[in-house]
Amino acid sequence: MSEASTQDQSSNSPFLVSKEKGLTIISINDAPWNMMSMEFMDELEALLPKLKADHSVRAILFTSEGSDNFSAGMNLKQLIGKAGDQAALSALFDQRLRVLSAIENLGKPVIATLFGYCLGGGLELPMACHFRLAAKEGCKIGLPEMDLGTVPAWGGSARLTRIVGRMHALDMILRAKKIDGPEAYRIGLVNEVVDNDKLKERAIELGLELATNFPPLAMSEIMPVIIKGSDMSQEESLRMEREAVLNTMGSSENQEGMMAFLEKRTPVFSDRS
Repeated sequence: MSEASTQDQSSNSPFLVSKEKGLTIISINDAPWNMMSMEFMDELEALLPKLKADHSVRAILFTSEGSDNFSAGMNLKQLIGKAGDQAALSALFDQRLRVLSAIENLGKPVIATLFGYCLGGGLELPMACHFRLAAKEGCKIGLPEMDLGTVPAWGGSARLTRIVGRMHALDMILRAKKIDGPEAYRIGLVNEVVDNDKLKERAIELGLELATNFPPLAMSEIMPVIIKGSDMSQEESLRMEREAVLNTMGSSENQEGMMAFLEKRTPVFSDRS
């Protein structure tokens, strides 16, 4: 992360935000455990609509400060105080579902780094992202809520099942199983496994590739087709795809892409007009 690009933030902020070209980097700021506190979720919920509306933001990366853990999940001390209040619990978990859905549906590619503990919410947030990169060594990835006498609460069971299939989801959730990076790659939970000391560097490299090499309008149109289309009939998904085609044909980036192809050069996609 470039210090020059880091926004003015307190060292007590639940996350730090920096920007490198079209890539916005959000780094959880509670090392070494990087808990996702109520304050973290409040500030993240406020930030996401701004990222969605800002056309200069073309990709997002979630990582964490330090090199120990991505996130050990929710701050359980904050949760215990609400344990007997059903209305408060519902509001708290509703917010988390809203936030993760907003990440998934930003219309911009979102990347997460997984290293150290990635447990509970520390896995559920990355599963709402579109790309996941895991450290080769030391990862403990899982949804261990069964050990706490409860079940995943941030959409973990639904997303995990869709990503890795029912067999692996049952194995991980019912056994509160923690897996490492190579195993996560084997079952299709992560896109890449990277040497620990290169993980954040590789994530930034991928983020910059997505932010600078591809047409943002076309990307924002096709992402809902892929994300929502998996829960639709093929006919409905094809209709969404057709709408995306019509919304992108004739745009400035479509014209640039076609001219670059004819002129045998690399296209330059700079706006969404």
